[in-house]
Amino acid sequence: MSEKNITIADPGPLGLAAFALTTFVLSCVNAHLVPASVADVFLTLGLFYGGLAQLLAGMWEFKKDNTFGATAFTSYGAFWIALSSMVYLQLNGVLSFGADKNIAVGLFLVAWTIFTFYMWIGTFRLNLALNLVFSLLLATFILLDLTEFKIISGPAAGYVGIATAFAAWYASAAGILNPLYGRDILPVGPFKAKIQQTQRVEKSA
Repeated sequence: MSEKNITIADPGPLGLAAFALTTFVLSCVNAHLVPASVADVFLTLGLFYGGLAQLLAGMWEFKKDNTFGATAFTSYGAFWIALSSMVYLQLNGVLSFGADKNIAVGLFLVAWTIFTFYMWIGTFRLNLALNLVFSLLLATFILLDLTEFKIISGPAAGYVGIATAFAAWYASAAGILNPLYGRDILPVGPFKAKIQQTQRVEKSA
């Protein structure tokens, strides 16, 4: 069999599910919905599900010639690995930011906010479900930035993060259930511009 005939399943639902679950757990901590003593429960999730699973989904998106999906899943998989590793190394005394910890973590988060911003712009060419995920994710990062730099306080970032997780779970479920049932069990809502572009291509064919 030639390489051109090799096909793989859609890795998108896996990447979205891994992102959603890890985001949900950490956001519950940030929203103060669970005791602070369980704050590190996300470490293994961040390394293996949100991290490794998303990283693999990103690699498979490269195989499917999906630059957006490959960049998003690979990057956010690396985000979770980096964040989990940073927390683990701090707990074991390898990293010590001292009084500048909030600046270090804040800079880390701001950089990811910038990345999320231009990925969010890209979702306007995809569908409403993904646009909602990235809109909420961008809002979450901005709130985390403001919280880390002590401009605001409270659990706001955690609650928006939980909403982000449920939006990502919805998009993941749509990617699994819609193909299985052969119809839009969970609509993802293509953008009007994309629909018009498809109609123009069909008319010219």
